[in-house]
Amino acid sequence: MAAEENIVSYTEENIKTLEWHEHIRERPGMYIGKLGDGTYADDGIYVLLKEVIDNSIDEHMMGFGKRIEVKVTPDGLVSVRDYGRGIPLGSVVDVASKMNTGGKYDNEAFQKSIGLNGVGIKAVNALSTEFTVISVRDGEMKKAEFSCGVLTKEYDVEPSQERNGTMVVFRPDATKFENYAYRDEIVVQMMKNYTYLNKNLTMVYNGQKFQSENGIVDLLRDNITEQPLYDIIHLECQDLDIAMTHCDHYGEEYYSFVNGQHTTQGGTHLQAFREAVVKTIRDFYSKNYDYADIRSGLSAVISIRVQDPVFESQTKTKLGSKNMSNADDAPSIRGYVGDFLAEQLDNYLHRNPDVADTIKQKIVDSEKERKTISGIQKEARDKAKKANLHNKKLRDCTVHLTDSGNKLCEETSIFITEGDSASGSITKSRDAEVQAVFSLRGKPHNTYGERRDTIYRNEELFLLQAALGIEESIDDLRYNKVIIATDADDDGMHIRLLMLTFFIKFYPEVIKNGHLFILQTPLFRVRNKKRTIYCYSEEERDAAKDELGESKDREITRFKGLGEIDWQEFKEFIGPKIRLEPVVMKNSDDVHALLDFYMGANTMTRQRFIIDNLVIEEDLVEEQA
Repeated sequence: MAAEENIVSYTEENIKTLEWHEHIRERPGMYIGKLGDGTYADDGIYVLLKEVIDNSIDEHMMGFGKRIEVKVTPDGLVSVRDYGRGIPLGSVVDVASKMNTGGKYDNEAFQKSIGLNGVGIKAVNALSTEFTVISVRDGEMKKAEFSCGVLTKEYDVEPSQERNGTMVVFRPDATKFENYAYRDEIVVQMMKNYTYLNKNLTMVYNGQKFQSENGIVDLLRDNITEQPLYDIIHLECQDLDIAMTHCDHYGEEYYSFVNGQHTTQGGTHLQAFREAVVKTIRDFYSKNYDYADIRSGLSAVISIRVQDPVFESQTKTKLGSKNMSNADDAPSIRGYVGDFLAEQLDNYLHRNPDVADTIKQKIVDSEKERKTISGIQKEARDKAKKANLHNKKLRDCTVHLTDSGNKLCEETSIFITEGDSASGSITKSRDAEVQAVFSLRGKPHNTYGERRDTIYRNEELFLLQAALGIEESIDDLRYNKVIIATDADDDGMHIRLLMLTFFIKFYPEVIKNGHLFILQTPLFRVRNKKRTIYCYSEEERDAAKDELGESKDREITRFKGLGEIDWQEFKEFIGPKIRLEPVVMKNSDDVHALLDFYMGANTMTRQRFIIDNLVIEEDLVEEQA
């Protein structure tokens, strides 16, 4: 009876009103997406940094301040200094602590800005144990200090010899971002992206300067995964900037931006570009080429400026706007991009017949290969269907990334494992709702230097492709994280290289879009009767030995492979505390030189390298202290 009363109890005492900072701290995901520890580029600490920098970028876009200085100390204290107009001194506290307060609502002061809803800087304030904002305007300075969104000290306006501008200093709350650390490579990429999109901007990160002479052309050149088949095409007008080329790879890769915001999930502007490229090229050649053949190997950057853009979330990763502005007569984004490409790309191809011929040859080659493998595709599908091989390779989960209406779709993952032993341990310990397992029977086929029909001639690779759902398009990827889970021995490393070769060769967009990871599993287990510590390196092992101290019952075990780890222990390694190393592709020359060295036909060179650099470590199976 008491239980029933508790269930139906609903009174005024159940109604709560949270202060603005309390709501942000209670529901941070609504404001910055996920929390994280800094391992991934979309972790919350980078969103905090970006929210502060974006305000400085908006100043720059209005013509105030050509330099932004960013500093991050080893203990996580962040400072961002711009040389714009500075916050009006009487509004310094309000801008940092009153929701929906800011200058971005006034299109006279800020046009086509990134931050639009007056929330970002408040989220940084609320989620930082230390937050200081300083504004300098015309020889006067105003300063305010906060902690977790609460004003702790407001200073009077005082004279200053500093240049005009704003400085924000903050330290992310370690209780929200556990064991966080800013990774230089992720911050550096942020700095580069800002300069690519603002050619006359200088970003300074911990003393290192970043500038871009050619804007988004530099961005594309620095990030494409193959040598371009022709010089990068650069088309621009006041509100639209496009760079594009074709490479000798499969799939498509895009970098899209709205008002300088990297829309990693694309949106209206990217869809408009993809459609417009197909239509313009079909019209130019007066031939109805298949869209897949036109966009095969296409790499492009699209940057658009939109007044009052509508994003699909606070983190602004996908554009939902349909018009260039809210005006009744404003053109739609689809129409604007389509008309621009129809004129400018068409003109470019007429003026550059060599490029036009190269594009046509790329399309013809893609078409020829697609038709060649169409029969092989049917044969492979029929074979798989008859043998019901999917059930043997794939232990699927119930939720998939394509289930867009499901809140768990972003948590989906698939483990690519070697052998039955390892896959058995993961299968038993996984969360079957969001974690799938694909089992390799051994070393997969080396796809280096081969064409796409290899996938359909090789049963295992075909089934892997089918399991991932990416045969037709990366948009159909069924798992948010594709995780290579192999042993840390030489065979496991070889399998890892073979899998990386497969994705780099045929599906680079899986890597480019941040979906491919390497599973880190412990090398050692250090334990006594009271406690067990899993260690991922020799340094962690030594620290664990010191932590547990010398005793007769202390035991140190070295794991030789995933199959040696009990499935009940495995839950620890693929649960909430999973350690994943993201696979990142940078300069194309480096990637393909590495592939050629490790996977190409240079056996003696590779053999000499391995002999010269091999380090033999005695296997530590069990050590009694």
